[in-house]
Amino acid sequence: MMLARWTCLRRVARPQVLLATRPFTVSAAIHEKALPPRRKITDDEITESFLRGTGPGGQKINKTSCAVQLKHLATGIVVKSQHTRSREQNRKFARLLLGEKLDELEKGGDSRTAIKTERARVKKASASKKTKRKYKKLDEAKAAADGSQDVDEEDTALDDVDAVSEQRPASSQNDGSATTGKASQHAASQ
Repeated sequence: MMLARWTCLRRVARPQVLLATRPFTVSAAIHEKALPPRRKITDDEITESFLRGTGPGGQKINKTSCAVQLKHLATGIVVKSQHTRSREQNRKFARLLLGEKLDELEKGGDSRTAIKTERARVKKASASKKTKRKYKKLDEAKAAADGSQDVDEEDTALDDVDAVSEQRPASSQNDGSATTGKASQHAASQ
């Protein structure tokens, strides 16, 4: 039993197999401009109050003051956070929200959130264009295949009509005197 334990702990050095690696690029990460830093909010810029939470979450939310409300003194912007049951996490999140709102107010289109929103919009538009190109190419390939198939089917149909008309005797061609189907069988049985 002891021997089995020692054999499991012993390591055998194995040569590593070198695999051929495919080169890849991460062009998006290299060429993207870094986001501007988040705005720091000091305690003298805000008033902080703790409120009782509302909504789902049970006794922990309804009976404790874990919701955080921040008011920026210079602008009057008020932010309330009640995302978690923890007061400290809500404080951090409320400060982030207030920082984003102040950044948008100060910088407008050059703010961190505006840049992130624009990047997401461009990415979504690029994906949409890629999807449209894909389905357009598939439709063109399908139309090309259907077009060549339609031409073949028309040629085959015309050949079949010619072959059938050549095989019929002159008396059975459609001159109005011959009947077909059940009516001709009924007439023949009488």
